[in-house]
Amino acid sequence: MAYHYGNLAVKPKRKQQEEYVIRETRKKVVKRKSIPVGEKLLYLMTVLVCVIVASIIISRYADIYNINLHIKQVNSEMQSMQLDVQQLEREVQTLNDPERIRKYAESQGMYSSLESGIVVKKSDVLEGTARVE
Repeated sequence: MAYHYGNLAVKPKRKQQEEYVIRETRKKVVKRKSIPVGEKLLYLMTVLVCVIVASIIISRYADIYNINLHIKQVNSEMQSMQLDVQQLEREVQTLNDPERIRKYAESQGMYSSLESGIVVKKSDVLEGTARVE
């Protein structure tokens, strides 16, 4: 009997190599049609018009803001001037007080009597500035 598996002269049977099957798969590539030039220009013009309108609106709002700021400044100046006018009116009222005017005239050397009118000393009057009648 022959010795089958222990001898090197006998090759064990190998498995048959599996065949690799190469399959070609085709994939459908869908190309999108490009937008026509006229439509591209229409979109571009639409965007430009929107940008121009938006910039006009924003510039108008900026002008309105500047005008409102100027109005506030003028109002604050007007209020401060009104306060100055009121203060000056009070000062005019105090300066127009007849008693104060009489005291000031007496301190300057003038006096009055009802019969003779107002008398001014000639030494206090400069030539050409006052008339004495």
